[in-house]
Amino acid sequence: MIADELHMSARTLQRRLEEQDTSVKDIIDETRHQLALEYLCQDHLSIKEVAFSLGFNDASNFSRAFKRWEGKTPKEFRKAA
Repeated sequence: MIADELHMSARTLQRRLEEQDTSVKDIIDETRHQLALEYLCQDHLSIKEVAFSLGFNDASNFSRAFKRWEGKTPKEFRKAA
């Protein structure tokens, strides 16, 4: 779908991203990370709402990913913010 939007084949997109030492998966992961940081600063959103808005199936999967990104849970991040 992304390759189509860029008017190139999936393989061409993959090659170009490899040239930049990245992948679609890496870009999506980094985008989710940055959005998670922004969303968690919005107190009116629950952690569960943040998780679902970022495409996680449940809050526990989001918490594991967030801990990988930040070294702390979303709850710990909110307390420190």
